[in-house]
Amino acid sequence: MLAIVNTLVLHGIEAKPVRVEVDIHSGLPSFTIVGLASQSVNEAKERVRAAIKNAGLEFPLQRITVNLAPADIKKEGSHFDLPIAVGILAASQQLPGELPDNFYLVGELSLEGSLRKVPGVLPMTLELADSAPDSCLIIPSTNEKEAALVEEISSCTLASLQDFVSFMQGETGLTPVTPLSNLESPELTEPDELDFADVKGQETARRALEIAAAGYHNVLLIGPPGSGKTMLARRLPTILPDLDRTQILETTRIYSAAGLLDPENPLIHRPPFRSPHKNASSASIIGGGRIPRPGEISLAQNGVLFLDELPEFSRDVLEALRQPLEDRMVTVARAQATISYPARFLLIGSQNPCPCGYYGDMVKECRCTPHQISRYLAKISGPLLDRTDIHVEVPRIQYEELNPESPAESSYSIKQRVIEARQVQKHRFQDRSYDLNSFMPPRDIRRFCRLSSEAESLLRSAFQHLGLSARAHDRILKVARTIADLDRKSNIETHHIAEAINYRSLDRKYWG
Repeated sequence: MLAIVNTLVLHGIEAKPVRVEVDIHSGLPSFTIVGLASQSVNEAKERVRAAIKNAGLEFPLQRITVNLAPADIKKEGSHFDLPIAVGILAASQQLPGELPDNFYLVGELSLEGSLRKVPGVLPMTLELADSAPDSCLIIPSTNEKEAALVEEISSCTLASLQDFVSFMQGETGLTPVTPLSNLESPELTEPDELDFADVKGQETARRALEIAAAGYHNVLLIGPPGSGKTMLARRLPTILPDLDRTQILETTRIYSAAGLLDPENPLIHRPPFRSPHKNASSASIIGGGRIPRPGEISLAQNGVLFLDELPEFSRDVLEALRQPLEDRMVTVARAQATISYPARFLLIGSQNPCPCGYYGDMVKECRCTPHQISRYLAKISGPLLDRTDIHVEVPRIQYEELNPESPAESSYSIKQRVIEARQVQKHRFQDRSYDLNSFMPPRDIRRFCRLSSEAESLLRSAFQHLGLSARAHDRILKVARTIADLDRKSNIETHHIAEAINYRSLDRKYWG
């Protein structure tokens, strides 16, 4: 007998419908899964066999063939356990009646028949909300809070395989998921653990990070060890505005596909902060693997990617960042699939000025030779530097700055100015596909970044004397536009351009 069960498969951060076709007929006992199934799907045979028996049901000793259609899509994941088990029970006539056509089942089975949490429930729910809004997604009870994020579709939970059998027999009902209609950020009762008020001195770097947060500009911090580069970078998310509904679902969807959501609190409402180790591979940063998965640049979606000790990362990793920084999208091509992931992140890089860290320091003498310094700095290529809008020197802190008479400004105060500048940009770009200054294409730069004759003369002089590229020219204009927005000015004035140029001078000091 033939039985068909609906389920879904993850393809990157998207989900695609899959039909699980189970055929049972007489012959030597066997269990075959076809349809481009991965090893994790083939392992379902033993889990399904044990789960059916331990749930008090009968596993048919016949020839069982399971087809996962369409057969040209790679099937990966343990969530096929439940639909395969239900298909076998339906094909062996252990379930009364026919399965509803609008049911989609996902879930991993334990050997005792209970259901375990699976990754990717949010992308699956969003896919059904778009393509089949009248369907019902049946998931493990441990995925309930994740499915509740989408109110456009009904979802139900199960604790075990036996629960579904009882439902089909009319003995019990399914447990519906109560949608979470409000995705706004919860009110915080305690201040953030990290705060800019903890940073002593470094006024230039604090100002640069405020500009970066307001316009979403990439930043490079250069300074000796212990000057506060990491401390500054880790506090940048505290001045970024909270995510809106679209960004919340967008970011949470990536974490769901990667299996990184907290089951108790699956909602990501704050900009994420990712800080991979310097030995991380290109696949872990950009995304990829045998079955492509999102990398750190995608996990930093709508947030911050912090690369500490930037020159210590492999050259392949650094050069691979160039295309995502421009396109805000990364495409991972493999023989089995080509998958695109979003990569809208704010890059913060930090590094020492030389291998020992004290080149140019006023207290400690640098022990590096000119050749060593040159080799160290050459690890950061010119094209990558060009894609970094703001270059900031973070000097050694003086003793007097450690005990200031007045406390430093808090993240809350800075965040309010950033939010106001973001509102100005949102209004300016309301008829555009983007909403931040750093994303302006060349045509809109000419429209929204007009300069006075004095500012134009200053920029022309800097362009010639600093040997800037056309990309650097445009990025200076974007940064100047953000500075003017923070200054609540509709026009870019000369001092705005001067400050933006100042943030592009360090690459000439160290790499020039």
